[in-house]
Amino acid sequence: MNNTGRRGRERAATDQDIRRTARALLVEQGPEAVTLRAIARELGITAPALYRYYGSRDDLVEHLRADVVADLAAGLAEDIAQLPDEGALQLFAICKGFRRWALTHTKEFTLVFASPAGDDTLSRLGEPFGRIFLAAAGRVLAMHDLVTPSNDVVPAELRDDLTSFQGELLAVLEESGETFPLEKLDLGVTYLMIQFWARLYGHVTLEVFGNYPIPFSKPDVLFDAMLADLAREIGLTID
Repeated sequence: MNNTGRRGRERAATDQDIRRTARALLVEQGPEAVTLRAIARELGITAPALYRYYGSRDDLVEHLRADVVADLAAGLAEDIAQLPDEGALQLFAICKGFRRWALTHTKEFTLVFASPAGDDTLSRLGEPFGRIFLAAAGRVLAMHDLVTPSNDVVPAELRDDLTSFQGELLAVLEESGETFPLEKLDLGVTYLMIQFWARLYGHVTLEVFGNYPIPFSKPDVLFDAMLADLAREIGLTID
């Protein structure tokens, strides 16, 4: 047997063990529990041995975060694969699926969506969850005449940031293989997409951490009403 090949397979297997153990610690105890020392203890190895695989805890956590995002996107893709190829239907199904996942994977949600994102936030649009969300949004843009803000209502102080974000959106949407009129993605639409995500993310975050200002006996109804409001504001209806 080739020693190089065997060592490569052993290294890959150990890497899988490390990430599997890190994920278990995350799910059971939360992001703070994911430390190199704790992982080494669970695996019965020394903490310095982990540095052969990851340069730091931050390095490991970033890989773990990527694994969580990939699993989330795969689950959402499976959900919408059962639906008709209609952008609005799929987009709002993704919104509901995101909430459902967040409420049943609170520790993973905390790691990915409620922790500091670092300096390269825009590049995360190209990650699996960002791609599946934006692909559905692209289909909505292509298939519907939406009610969107005009460029004139976009605050002047936000235009430079939104222009940068607009370029990232275009790149990701084009990579998704969706065809849509590029002129539809003006600053007004870009502004709208930021607001859409902020309201969705804010609502889900409040619910995950139990921070609603009052208790609701039927939070599903509140969430569905919020989605219906979002849809109505841009000229869509959802069932």
